[in-house]
Amino acid sequence: MMNGLAPRLVCAQTLIRTVQQGSYGNLALGAALKRLDGNGDGASAEHDRRLCRALFMSTLERLVTLDAVIAAHSRRPPEKLDTEVLCVLRCGICELMTMHTPESAAVNLWTETVKKLRKSSAAGTVNAVLRGFLRSDRQIPVPDDPLAAMSVKYSVPLPLVRRLTDDLGAEAAEAFMADSLGEPPLYYRLNPLKDGAAALAEQNGLQPVPDIPFAYAGDRASRQTAGSALSDAAVFAGGWLHVQDLASQLCCLALDAHPGETVLDVCAAPGGKTFTVAEMMENRGRLLAYDLHPQRVRLIQDGAKRMGLTCVTAETGDARQPSPERPPADRVLCDVPCSGFGVMRRKPEVRYKSLEDAAGLPALQYAILEDSAKAVRPGGVLVYSTCTVLKAENEDVVSRFLAAHPDFSAEPPFASYPAAAERTGGQTLTTLLPQMLGTDGFFIAKLRRTAE
Repeated sequence: MMNGLAPRLVCAQTLIRTVQQGSYGNLALGAALKRLDGNGDGASAEHDRRLCRALFMSTLERLVTLDAVIAAHSRRPPEKLDTEVLCVLRCGICELMTMHTPESAAVNLWTETVKKLRKSSAAGTVNAVLRGFLRSDRQIPVPDDPLAAMSVKYSVPLPLVRRLTDDLGAEAAEAFMADSLGEPPLYYRLNPLKDGAAALAEQNGLQPVPDIPFAYAGDRASRQTAGSALSDAAVFAGGWLHVQDLASQLCCLALDAHPGETVLDVCAAPGGKTFTVAEMMENRGRLLAYDLHPQRVRLIQDGAKRMGLTCVTAETGDARQPSPERPPADRVLCDVPCSGFGVMRRKPEVRYKSLEDAAGLPALQYAILEDSAKAVRPGGVLVYSTCTVLKAENEDVVSRFLAAHPDFSAEPPFASYPAAAERTGGQTLTTLLPQMLGTDGFFIAKLRRTAE
């Protein structure tokens, strides 16, 4: 096979599969990269995997932008092109936009790629569109309308641009969308119950995050370095730390669980917040973690065992229909299913979800919140959280709940962490945005039940 063709062919095939099946890109990519293992010696195979991964993720997060370029240089609009041809053009333009591959080599490789996909008749189209983009000095056609311009610039569908602008304001929305492009930061939560965890983190180049206890920042190299103690095997088997965005860590700080308490995590899988809360409890007390699906409950059980968290009990349970066997709790974490628009930088395909698909979520979220509140002791705390930034799933749900439940009141979530409170504007109902603390987009409401 032509040198450099294999990773590009796998990239295009993975994008085609993701688009056609509506699957998560990272899952499709993980399976696809294995096909490159036999491509040359070890160094060549690793180079091909890195190239394929970088190109695929960059392409997936820029589909709106890439289609605007294709529309400007193709005789047929993007929606009229065969999926295979469209995906090759997207990948090829993305490579010309974001990488330093020699122009002629990139054009030739993508022309050959479309032939390998049994679309030889489209080779001329691929060649012409890519060269047309180069002749334009790689210009991206930006519409005059400000919202449409943001849609193309940040590769966010126009309906979502409108919603984000309405909910966050134009300036905050644009900063949030700008952050959604490129490699996201990587954060770890240290396990303070493991002796030597801090030394291990620092020996491997991780840096403590100011003002957030046991939070460390790293990059992907910190996980990929050969022989590193931070390899996946050491992280998960040893239980020294786990990968967790700062937003999720802040959510756990808002819950503020203490040793000896009874805590419920009603939508717990895959368990990251459960583990952090258990560590904050110093592994003393009772933490009951629930999820609807048995296979996801096993993820929590396995993770708690790896990390030595014996206070955790994971069980199947429907958050909308709490079991009468659930004990009254000092604290309840209600991290509900949501549209996920806050994590676009980690899951690029999320940005292309229809807003209509998320329209029914607030009713589900309210039902989970209301039923979870029944388990909170007088004087206890309930934290409602999502990984989205849409008001309909956040402030509107909590406001409705508070109106119907006068025995609950909202309080600032970070009273014990002044730096976090200052950086988030001291809001009672807090929408975390990347421009504040570098977190994913996230929402946190801390609700306290009136003491009897």
